[in-house]
Order: sequence, then structure tokens, then C-alpha cells
Amino acid sequence: MNQKILLDDTTLRDGEQTAGVVFTNEEKIQIARMLAEIGVHQIEAGIPAMGGDEKEVIKAMVDLDLPASILAWNRAVISDLHASLDCGVKAVAISISASDIHIQTKLQATRQWVLDSIKRSVDYAKKHHLYVSVNAEDASRADPDFLLEFAQTAKEHGADRLRYCDTLGILDPFDTYERVKALIDVANIEVEMHTHNDFGMATANALAGLRAGATYVNVTVNGLGERAGNAALEEVVMALKYINGVDLGVQTSRLRELAEYVATASGRTVPIWKAIVGVNVFAHESGIHADGVIKNPKNYETFAPEEVGLTRQLVVGKHSGTATLRHKFEEFGIEITDEDAAGLLALTRSKAIQLKRALFDKELVLLYYEYKGIHVPEGGQA
Repeated sequence: MNQKILLDDTTLRDGEQTAGVVFTNEEKIQIARMLAEIGVHQIEAGIPAMGGDEKEVIKAMVDLDLPASILAWNRAVISDLHASLDCGVKAVAISISASDIHIQTKLQATRQWVLDSIKRSVDYAKKHHLYVSVNAEDASRADPDFLLEFAQTAKEHGADRLRYCDTLGILDPFDTYERVKALIDVANIEVEMHTHNDFGMATANALAGLRAGATYVNVTVNGLGERAGNAALEEVVMALKYINGVDLGVQTSRLRELAEYVATASGRTVPIWKAIVGVNVFAHESGIHADGVIKNPKNYETFAPEEVGLTRQLVVGKHSGTATLRHKFEEFGIEITDEDAAGLLALTRSKAIQLKRALFDKELVLLYYEYKGIHVPEGGQA
């Protein structure tokens, strides 16, 4: 990936379109601030044509003069573009369907009507000196020849890029690469990847599109988005850095902070197993793994937890080994022998099975006292 890659975060538009999610104006402003501060290049702020609070909050974002481009989402309708211009944005996304199923059954129109709508709306946007992304909705189900015509029409009328939307998340990375590469090679237009996670491949498809030559990638914090969500900002950033060797300059140490804020604002939680920002990414219980991490974290961690705002945890439970026990008791200021560690391990595993979970530090210390025959008064200390 030698091309410059830019992040276009759509947490505030597609993320908020998640069923049941509503951000307050204050939350939208704070999310925009945080995205800009960590180094996101463009923020898809919302849909001005909704009017009311939506329009006002987008105006407020523009007035903040953040170090990120503020982009507004529009249908291929002049009145939508009027609303965006009223907000003072300098960039717009103009979205219209590219697949026949959408054109015929959703729009109840024709391919020519779609092309005419692109011409009219892009001409109007460029007349007003806007940066234009033309979004090919449902591009992954579009006829390839028509999608090419769609892209060429957008480019001929001045569009700056084409957003390739895998709207239903039906592609795999191999198909994505071939399709996006073919489109770029022939249409010679900048492409942005917009991928959904219906089959769990949003991030993989986003990366495949970038490998094929796309220059922008649409992401959301925590992978928030309609149905199964979008490509996750944190996953794309860290995968590019550590798998593809592309550092986007994002302040990754704030990714957990950002994930927590968006999760709270969206009424969701960050699953403990969530890739990159879930607390279990750096939690080790298995004896073999924990022993390896104690000796050298790189044995089981690609990057340090601090890089994404997390901390390492050695968890003591059913699958722990003596190395973990010795390490934990060193933290408590208690030195245990190999014999003690082996004896205590049996008690630890039995207790973990009984409780169906890992042990808290206090429980572990009490088990040690029990093993050593040390009497601890109720509520007291040995």
C-alpha cells in the first residue's frame, strides 16, 4: 500500500443509524472533537436535510474549525445540497443506488434516471466549490458495466471520489480486491471503501479495498452501524499499522477512551472480547500463555496494551499455571515456593470451577492463608 490512505469516520451518520442509537448534540460535538484530536482526516457529521437539531449540530461542528474535514451526507437531490451549504460544510457525500434491485424496487426508477441524478447533483455541488464523494450504494450487487458507467459519469462531472459501498456486507476480501482494482484501473477515480459486517468481514474487506488502490476508508468507532455494523476505526487503524506496515499517524493511545465514550453515548457496551479495545485482548489466564507473557509480552501480544489505552492483566482461574501464581504473589509482596505454588494451584482450580469464574485478588490471598493454615479473623488481616 504505497498510496496515501485517509480515514473518513461515519460514527455520527451511519453509526447513529444503528437501530435504537441516538446521540445528543453535546455527544456529537464531543465525538467529533475526539475523532479530530486523535487524527481522523474526515468526519461524516450527519444529514443536514433532516433539519432541526441535526442541521444545528453540523453547523456547530463546522464552527469549531477542527483539524478534520467535516462532510455532510446527501441524497442526489438539490434540496439536500442546499441544506448542506447552509451548514457551511466544504465537503459532501452524494448517495444514490447503483444496483438494479435498489433502482427498480426502492427508487422505482431507471439506470438513466440514476445517471441524470448524479450529473445534476454533482454539477450543483461543484458549482458551489464543494469536495464531492459520490456514494454508489449497494455497489457490491451492481452490474459491473453499469457501476463503471456510474463511476465515469461521476468523474466526468467533477466528483472527487467514488464511495464503493458493500451495503449488505456480502463480499469477501478476494472479491473485494478484484472488483475494486478493476474499477480503479478502468475508471481512474479515487475510491473510498464503505464496508458492512453482516458476515464478519467489514474490516477485512476494507483492507482488501485499500490494497486494491482505494485511498479513503469509511469507519466507525466500535464498528457501530446499521445491522451488524461497519468496519471498526480501531481495527482498521491497528491492522494497517501492524499487518500492512502503514502508520496513519493516529493517536492510538486514546482508542480505548474513544471506544468507551461512544459506547456510553450509544447505549452499548464495549465487549470484553472486542478486537483491539476489549479488555480481554491483554488478559491472560492459560498457564502456557501467561508464562510466555511473563517472560516476554511479545510472545502473545503484537503490540503493548498502552498503545491502545489498555493495561495487561494476568488472570488467575481454572487454566492458570504455577508461573502465574508466583507472579501474582510477587505483586502482593508474598514469596511462595515451587511446592506452595503447586499445592495452591489445585485449590485455585477447584475454587474457580466452583465459582465459574476467575478469582479476585482477595480470594486468592485467602486461599493462600487457608493452604498455609494461617487463621484470619473475620474481616481482619493475617
